Amino acid sequence: MKLVVALAAALLLAALPLLTTSNYIMGVGISALIFTVAAAALNLIYGYTGLLSFAQLAFWGIGGYATALTVVTFGGTFWWGLVWAALINAVVALVVGYPTLRTNRHAFVIVTLTFSLLATLIARDWVDLTRGALGIPNLPRPTAFGFEFGTTGRFYWVAWAFSVAMLAFLYALCTSRIGRTLIAIKQNEPLVRAQGISPMPYKLASFALSAAITGAAGGVYCFHLGIIDPLFLDFYYMQTFLIIVIIGGTGSFWGVVVAGVALSALPEVLRFSADFRMIIYGLILVVAMFVMPSGVAGWLRERRRGRRRGGAQ
Repeated sequence: MKLVVALAAALLLAALPLLTTSNYIMGVGISALIFTVAAAALNLIYGYTGLLSFAQLAFWGIGGYATALTVVTFGGTFWWGLVWAALINAVVALVVGYPTLRTNRHAFVIVTLTFSLLATLIARDWVDLTRGALGIPNLPRPTAFGFEFGTTGRFYWVAWAFSVAMLAFLYALCTSRIGRTLIAIKQNEPLVRAQGISPMPYKLASFALSAAITGAAGGVYCFHLGIIDPLFLDFYYMQTFLIIVIIGGTGSFWGVVVAGVALSALPEVLRFSADFRMIIYGLILVVAMFVMPSGVAGWLRERRRGRRRGGAQ
């Protein structure tokens, strides 16, 4: 039933450019799609594996710069840029993750945060490569088979197809034996070791896949913006991804997807109050955490358990 609802929602989202000509609405839709993918990738390493990775911000920025440089500096296509963004991030994640994952979880958080800060400094100070604060403006729209995705409406379909493909892959992974093993590692790693399973390859693969997907998402998003500069590594993005995962429910695939779409659109819905928009948004988040401390998914689970107990009595 969930898959049927998800398919219907995906088809409805695909029809957005046919339902409106507003570039603003389609821009919000692109942000919602890409942020949801990035949050789902964070959920893989944080929600399923139990490792809070602030490196997602660095992977987001590396992916954006890798895609932009592939097109602007090296003369490649947007599509090859996404491939390189994913591959480079996967390799970087393996290099960073192999020694870091051998430490405890607190050290992992600190190292990944430091790595993101380092990536921000490189984006700002390595002027020969990134052009520093000037950034890389006027990114060209992608083309495929002679068709140019030159408008926001056309580019929306690029973001939609990318998001559906990535979310489908993550769903298949999270519901497979690998996903169940990751959850077991999060809940009781010594017990997993006692069963003869080495957690390290699973954690490293989870970290690399999460990095690759986040990097590709960053590549798509920077071409939506049409420019990339050091502000692309602003902590606002990491904060957004983390809020989506927490409100949706860590370790819940569908909860994070629903929260991603809802929370990306919520600040725009609140534009009726220009002065207090973000204050209202913050209050909603605080109330949501008080009412649903384990996220939307945890709240729904508790409701179902309550109904079962009531029915049993």
